Amino acid sequence: MHWRYRYTVLGLCTLAFASTMLARLVISPVVPDVTAGFDVSTGAVGLALSGMWAAYALSQFPSGILGDRFGERRIILTAVGITGAASLALSFAPTFAVFAVLTVTLGAGAGLHYSVATSLLTKEFDDIGRAIGVHVAGGPLAGLIAPIAATAVAARYDWRAAIAVGAAVAIPVFGLFAWRIDPTPPERPDESMRDRMAVKPLVELLTRPQIAFTAAVSVLGAFSWQATASFLPAFLVGFRGLAETSAGLLFAAYFVVNGLVQPLTGLVSDKIGRDGAAAGAMGLGVVGYGLLVVGPRVALIPAIVCVAAAMTWGAPVQSRFFDVFEADERGAAFGLVRTAYMVLGATGSVAVGTLSDVAGWGAAYGLLVGVTGLAFALLVGNRVLGLGL
Repeated sequence: MHWRYRYTVLGLCTLAFASTMLARLVISPVVPDVTAGFDVSTGAVGLALSGMWAAYALSQFPSGILGDRFGERRIILTAVGITGAASLALSFAPTFAVFAVLTVTLGAGAGLHYSVATSLLTKEFDDIGRAIGVHVAGGPLAGLIAPIAATAVAARYDWRAAIAVGAAVAIPVFGLFAWRIDPTPPERPDESMRDRMAVKPLVELLTRPQIAFTAAVSVLGAFSWQATASFLPAFLVGFRGLAETSAGLLFAAYFVVNGLVQPLTGLVSDKIGRDGAAAGAMGLGVVGYGLLVVGPRVALIPAIVCVAAAMTWGAPVQSRFFDVFEADERGAAFGLVRTAYMVLGATGSVAVGTLSDVAGWGAAYGLLVGVTGLAFALLVGNRVLGLGL
């Protein structure tokens, strides 16, 4: 009954992704407690968190190579295992220096999951857009649960218990995955890491026209996602004048809508094509960010819905990569392009944050209208002009 097993793979990969995301997200709500507990500045904790996200992005590429060398199941278990162990160790960190090192370790371990799991799903499913959409939805699910769980546990106990929530979720998921997922044979068991990381083949891969084009769209999407996830509540409070509780509710709604629409966007990309689905998402971004900046207050809810739907671009765009990868290069190739576009897309937080200081929130979020508009134009232009990119 292969169809039953593949849905087990999909469900547990999604849970594994949610657990690695939740373990990272439960730290943010207790940052004030962490700064007070270790008597350090917010900037110091922010630097540790930046290191965590950088380590997450940089580990995407080697994870793909490791998946090809040792099989996807082993690497996913390693990712979830490191996530659980690092989260538990974080909750007992005796000094801030140890806390910072463990935070970066958490990011590096969690980053081993996504590229490898996506590669595994493409082997199990023909309609990969829908499968990737369901898998990606694990992130918004964690985004919705993490702040609520961390805040509640910290109020009842303390910040250390709140961070340990990551371990409490990751450890059972590790057990489920080990129990229910069969061993996966490696694609390239005999090829050395040094050969796979040779510079010339990597440059050749990234400069293939279809991959370079898809990576460019991904950078624009990741830039917008990072800026939205980092500053949407602050924008709603600072520019639209909402109370913090109201802004928090709209931020939670963003994650709910985003998680629900992810599988639908992936399914649409299987039906009408990757470019059509991705262009539709980016077009909603233009509308959503535009309404956030210049729309009436009553339009904030539909604006949030549009932005949340826009940030489901990952399902069709990531599927687009796998449509052009060779079968034996998928793991390493996707890890490479994911590291590349995540690192470049991470500049969204810096750019929008700096622009908000210099020119105000209106200009900062107005920039996202232009960014999603550029992605929309690239996708539509490629399709209309028949460029074949």
